[in-house]
Amino acid sequence: MRKLFKSFKYAFQGLSYAAKTQLNFRIHLCATAIALLLGWYLRISTNDWLWVTMSIALVLTAELLNTAIEILTDMISPGWNEKAGHVKDVSAAAVTITAFFAIVAGCVIFLPKLIALFYAA
Repeated sequence: MRKLFKSFKYAFQGLSYAAKTQLNFRIHLCATAIALLLGWYLRISTNDWLWVTMSIALVLTAELLNTAIEILTDMISPGWNEKAGHVKDVSAAAVTITAFFAIVAGCVIFLPKLIALFYAA
């Protein structure tokens, strides 16, 4: 049981490190808060909540993996290296794709409700 608690401790240390050192992770956390508040305010359906939470999980996971890959790449190749740069670029592209998916999902879920709210006012 002690091992299990330690593994959670390390995971939360990783989250804390990312939040303290990675601007993009903090931006994604702000977007998470906005999506959660908007979902609560608009009373989205259970199905919509599943898409919103999946989008959040995918983006935050991709950003954490990108951070880990960047740290490891910098450790292995501290000087400039073209292939190391490609590794970082590809991992950043993975975050971009997941963030784009989240934006599309958010637009599909939230835009019709926001437009209806706007026209109802």
